[in-house]
Amino acid sequence: MLDKYTRVYTTRILTPAARALLKLRIGPDAVTIAGTLGVTAGAFAFYPRGEFLWGTLVITAFIFADNIDGIMARLADRRSQWGAFLDSVLDRVGDAAIFGALALWFAGEGANIRMTALLIACLAFGAIVSYARARAESLGYTASGGIAERADRLVALLVTTGLVGLLGLPVVVLEVVLWLLMGASAWTVVQRVRYVRRQAVQA
Repeated sequence: MLDKYTRVYTTRILTPAARALLKLRIGPDAVTIAGTLGVTAGAFAFYPRGEFLWGTLVITAFIFADNIDGIMARLADRRSQWGAFLDSVLDRVGDAAIFGALALWFAGEGANIRMTALLIACLAFGAIVSYARARAESLGYTASGGIAERADRLVALLVTTGLVGLLGLPVVVLEVVLWLLMGASAWTVVQRVRYVRRQAVQA
């Protein structure tokens, strides 16, 4: 949902950077890989030490690469199934790094097993949301949409985590958001399963 509202604005902002990278003969795939490496490094360098603000700032900076590579592909007319596949796979890697790095903090110095379990549950349900769509499309159905798409989940998690680090908000604020994310992700899985079921029955 958020992705639909922000795509136009992010495209306008990031197009000059995309053009500059293409002039340097840097391809979209290289940007996709670099962005994922940056997200992963930022997550594991800061979150397991409880440095939520810095981790969020670094991760957010590299997440923009997820938008730049698509813009580059369109500008250079390099859109391909391979590029879409690589982008989807590396999105999962980035998600796992963010949620996993936060879980490491709460499993260690953060000493909060409930938060650890919530983060793992959010990661699992998020992966199922993505898998449901991919599997449906491989069978000739569609299963996009839902109340908790990837962009929505990441924005909610990163904004809250960053604010906890910046303002020193209590961890319970992040816990509430994680409960909401888990519930929304689980419901999105149900929505997609029901949507595919309707298509299968009507076929």
